[in-house]
Amino acid sequence: MNWVLLRELIGRVLRQVRLDQSKTLREVADAAGVSVGHLSKVERGRKEPSSEVLAAICIALGPALPELLGAVLRELSTRRPRLKVRGGDFVLAA
Repeated sequence: MNWVLLRELIGRVLRQVRLDQSKTLREVADAAGVSVGHLSKVERGRKEPSSEVLAAICIALGPALPELLGAVLRELSTRRPRLKVRGGDFVLAA
């Protein structure tokens, strides 16, 4: 079973938006006030961005946070996630 991690979906969407705009990691990182390494980890789903960092990246890229989250939800819906309850916790599974 493949688990869907929100940070991976957010990273994929951010990377796609950046590439669609032909921007480099350096350009977006500088505009967002984060390191290139940190942005790279966020895009690869290795690091979960704080709400402040996510907002700064969105400002640097242009899409508003609600638009970004909408794109993440669309990506999530294509994976046909199922909500499971395990030990009282809700888990999304693809």
